Amino acid sequence: MKNKSLYFAIAAIAALALFPTLVPNPYYIHLIETILIYTILLFGLDIVVGYTGQVSLGHAGLFGVGAYTAGVLFFKLGLPFFVTVPAAIAVTAVFGAVLALPALRVTGPYLAMVTLAFGTIIKILINEMTFLTEGPIGLKVPKPTFFGHKITEVEYFYIVLVLMALALIVVHRILKSHLGRAFEALRDSPVACDCMGVSVYRYKVYAFVISAALAGLAGALSTYSVEYISPDTYNFELTILFLLAVIMGGRKTRSGALIGAAIVVMLPSLLSDIELFQKIATALAIGVLAMAAYNLSKKVKTLREVAIPVVATMGMAAFSFWLDNITDWRLTIFGFMILFVVYYLQDGVVGFARELFARATAQSAAKTALVQATAGVVAVRPWSPVTLVNNGSANLLEVNQALMQFGGLKALNLVDLNVSHGSVHGLIGPNGSGKSTMMNVLTGIYQPTAGTVSFNGQVITGQTPSTIALSGIARTFQNVQLFGEMTATDNVLVGLHHTYKSNILDVIFNTPRYKREDAAARAECASLLAFVGISELAEHEARNLPYGKQRLLEIARALGLRPQLLLLDEPAAGLPPADLPDLMAMVKKIRDHGITVILIEHHMDVVMGVSDTVSVLDFGQKIAEGKPAEVQSHPAVIEAYLGSGSTAH
Repeated sequence: MKNKSLYFAIAAIAALALFPTLVPNPYYIHLIETILIYTILLFGLDIVVGYTGQVSLGHAGLFGVGAYTAGVLFFKLGLPFFVTVPAAIAVTAVFGAVLALPALRVTGPYLAMVTLAFGTIIKILINEMTFLTEGPIGLKVPKPTFFGHKITEVEYFYIVLVLMALALIVVHRILKSHLGRAFEALRDSPVACDCMGVSVYRYKVYAFVISAALAGLAGALSTYSVEYISPDTYNFELTILFLLAVIMGGRKTRSGALIGAAIVVMLPSLLSDIELFQKIATALAIGVLAMAAYNLSKKVKTLREVAIPVVATMGMAAFSFWLDNITDWRLTIFGFMILFVVYYLQDGVVGFARELFARATAQSAAKTALVQATAGVVAVRPWSPVTLVNNGSANLLEVNQALMQFGGLKALNLVDLNVSHGSVHGLIGPNGSGKSTMMNVLTGIYQPTAGTVSFNGQVITGQTPSTIALSGIARTFQNVQLFGEMTATDNVLVGLHHTYKSNILDVIFNTPRYKREDAAARAECASLLAFVGISELAEHEARNLPYGKQRLLEIARALGLRPQLLLLDEPAAGLPPADLPDLMAMVKKIRDHGITVILIEHHMDVVMGVSDTVSVLDFGQKIAEGKPAEVQSHPAVIEAYLGSGSTAH
């Protein structure tokens, strides 16, 4: 699959390189040039929208910052292309960091509003700062000159093509590295991301800075391409076009960025010529109708599933013949297209094409995977953690008078908890007793109202979840918090994120250091998947795994942190009774590797069968603690928890 993608990329770039020779018309050369420039910007926008899941409506503003940085530096100072373009990238990256600040506090529609306001402010500043930008008059910037030679349109086309190819390589390497996995993890579960030692704060900033840098490059190239820039270019319509391009092309794909760019560059021409719009709308309606008929005949789709796209496209075709003037309806049609794509093509054109090919190749792929699995393609070494350090204290974790208060409710009420090195410490209690609250306090998700938590002799109260995770505390969650669109392998690699010391330059240039670290991490990942017994599911998306397997994957990911203390929050939930002995054996094996375990579980046979010590909470207070047999016979425990007589609790 990787080779196919590589061959496709090479073929596409080769075809683009031949385009000026095959089609020497300057208009079409400039059109393709514009598509390539937009593609660079969409590479960056996809990092924010597709990978981190942030909705940004400010990239038209960032595009304008890059364009005007290059334009002003040339117009005011006469600086050459080799200076103005890097400067545009750097200045826009700084603006991206500024734009990231609200993204650290707000998400969803609130972030969209903030980024839209940012774009509006940029446009106003460009318009009003006449001493730099010449205001509404705009700036004229000719094609660059290299060593006394003024670049022609065709030569500039090749400059843009080369820079687009370089941007493609850089973005692809970033997104396929540990940095890209961090971005994707951030989208699926920020809480789990932080608890894997991947700082949500840091990687949101990284994503916006990289995305803005690419927007700056695109803006600078656009300045020299059109040879004139004005504030009106960077308007709300351009913002909608960029977002539409990412959605329609297909998020999380570089080919989707190219397809999306081609669509939005051609859309203005399409929506300015009513006759052309009528022809394309009619052709689209016929095509969708034919596809619907085919899907119904093959029983791939139901009538209800095909009804909406058929009615929508036929309605648009009829609407096109009703119009007298299309210009006033442009934004309405843009909005309709977005709604249609979001509803029917959620993964864009590329995702739709992949789905079609997947149906044809699924059977052969399944056979190949089965052959590889049975042949033992990958030799997996047994997993073992790094050497764990004991600071000499009897207790690895000490909780002193922890109080967690929500309004008038005391979820934890002055609780003490001491967990000794190398033990399995059970934590039980009825629903609402404060067990998961204790987990959240221990991992920094909640800051206790009062009291302290000490780990390995160091007070960790007040530290961030990512800092606590990197200090040696890993956890699973009561409600599974996997990164759903990532494979099982990539989920565990996020847990191993801390093993990568390579920086972004190592990733971009694929240095030997990065290769060594990645190979080591993947080998350890394979060992961890084998340790929990799900090696055969390594390349399956986490969201498609059975619930019990998701629990096991969460344990493998947590072990990737190489923790000294592992917090297991109801690991038996979703497992069939026949698998409980294997889970108990796994917990004991984890303890035998020197890792201390705190176990929350409602299956009493599991808790009592593996725990060295058991603490019991009830209404936020610790009511008993001791050996399993002692706790089982404790009167307060029998009354509060075990009195129901059900071992399923």
